Amino acid sequence: MSKTILITGATDGIGFETAKALRAKGHSVLLHGRSAAKLDAARAAVAAVDGDGRIATYQADLSSIAATRRLADEIRRAEPDLDVLINNAGVFSIAKPMTGDGLDVRFAVNTIAPYVLASELAFHIGMGGRIVNLSSAAQAPVSLAALAGEERLSDNDAYAQSKLALTMWSRHMADEFADAGPAVIAVNPGSLLGSKMVKEAYGMDGKDLGIGADILRRAAVSPEFDHSSGRYFDNDSGQFRNPHPDALDPSLNAALVGAIDDILRRVGA
Repeated sequence: MSKTILITGATDGIGFETAKALRAKGHSVLLHGRSAAKLDAARAAVAAVDGDGRIATYQADLSSIAATRRLADEIRRAEPDLDVLINNAGVFSIAKPMTGDGLDVRFAVNTIAPYVLASELAFHIGMGGRIVNLSSAAQAPVSLAALAGEERLSDNDAYAQSKLALTMWSRHMADEFADAGPAVIAVNPGSLLGSKMVKEAYGMDGKDLGIGADILRRAAVSPEFDHSSGRYFDNDSGQFRNPHPDALDPSLNAALVGAIDDILRRVGA
């Protein structure tokens, strides 16, 4: 059955390859990106893949909470039948690591923007749908001060903490929804895949991006991910595994979500 799937960060890397893979299977894909020119190029490339599904593009800077909220509102108004959200967009290193909201860009893009999109689109997606969050094998205990922009971290630390924070709220949200909302699944697509991020961060080509695209496609639409809400899939081992122990602690997860909600109230004020 054909699905309508929103993919953030879909103009290159794993997101782009996932869009093509889903298009080839007959699904409709909604491509998000920051650049209008890159979105146009991505749309043309995805349209060249044989498939009957619709293609649409949405432009937004996910480092801005206001822009992320506008994106969610635009999707709700324009897409009556959204089935899956893939929160793929991510940042590792950037010249200016602080956003206009006073946040570390890694937490803003990798943790908070996906939370905003998931929260605001969850009941638009509804029961039977899925929210797939791109986690990582790199996970480190989260400093709530760093999350709030009050502590500076290295690129490696900020990235690893932002990905654990994403995994923690994924589990918390899945517990909160239970059977009343979409499944929420965190996925490590594979370590050191050949994305632009990996090339810039580590100076290496990395492994085939198709490894990551295939697992995100499966997490989005395959029956093998039925009944998987709240779980963490580690594609390095090819199976569901426990994430960092902090993500298995409901009290820590709740505190993390409370801190994100505090940030959203402060920035929205």
